[in-house]
Amino acid sequence: MDALLAALADPARWRLVSLLAERPRPVGVLAQLAQARQPQTTKHLQTLERAGVVTSQRTGQRRIYALKAGPLRDLAAALSVLADTAEQSGGPHATYDSYQRALDAERHAATKPGWADERSFTFHRSLAGRPETVWRHLTEADLLVHWWTPEDLRVGELVFEARPGGQIVQEYRDADDTDGSHPVVGRAVGVVDDVRPAERLAYRLSPLLADGRPAFTAHVELILGPAGTGSDLDVRWHIADSTTDSAEFIAGIEIGFGQSLDKLATTLAANPHHTDSTDSTDSTDSTDTRSMT
Repeated sequence: MDALLAALADPARWRLVSLLAERPRPVGVLAQLAQARQPQTTKHLQTLERAGVVTSQRTGQRRIYALKAGPLRDLAAALSVLADTAEQSGGPHATYDSYQRALDAERHAATKPGWADERSFTFHRSLAGRPETVWRHLTEADLLVHWWTPEDLRVGELVFEARPGGQIVQEYRDADDTDGSHPVVGRAVGVVDDVRPAERLAYRLSPLLADGRPAFTAHVELILGPAGTGSDLDVRWHIADSTTDSAEFIAGIEIGFGQSLDKLATTLAANPHHTDSTDSTDSTDSTDTRSMT
């Protein structure tokens, strides 16, 4: 496949393939139709023959070349699979397009400081597991690390001190950067405001711009309650202190945090009774997970 792609990438060879698709032709005729010198045409045809897309035979003083349809059909099938994968409903490409539309709109709106202040985003998830179990996934860094990023990112470093005034640090990397060798994608810092175990968690979180300034401050409130054998989680984001450089962050909240909550739901569904002997809904001890690259 690589040899075929390399052979077809040259415009002159592609022209010869197009001519041979009509019918087999001798070298001299191909050179004339392609408006090229015969020695150059012969070299191009030899390259195509080595790639397996044309075949030749000598008839008297002429060498006739013909196109082989099989390799082209195989290539077309492979390209069709790639196209179908890229267009699958709800896949990463659909998310990319949705984010781009949101980003264009937010950039258009971000004309002055405070442009996004008072904006709110709300989320609801029905989750497997009791509120006490869900609470641990909301407040313990070794559990947060498994879900607290969108699908295309992963946590690189995480500090979450689950007590009023506790520190929050979230560093995230590309999901494919498994060894931490690429630059950090982003970083956010914040502080915990309120902790009511298994009921309410409130904190402020600010993603940082490249120069270290906060892009905005998100006031985040999570309300947790029992629902049958599981739990209901309601989340509200309230935006303040937005800068004109915060559009790309604002545009990603609904998609990104929504994906994060979906990951949380999947994690809990796989093990809704995740707990251990040290579980205590009255604990407000800080949890600190660092250097997870």
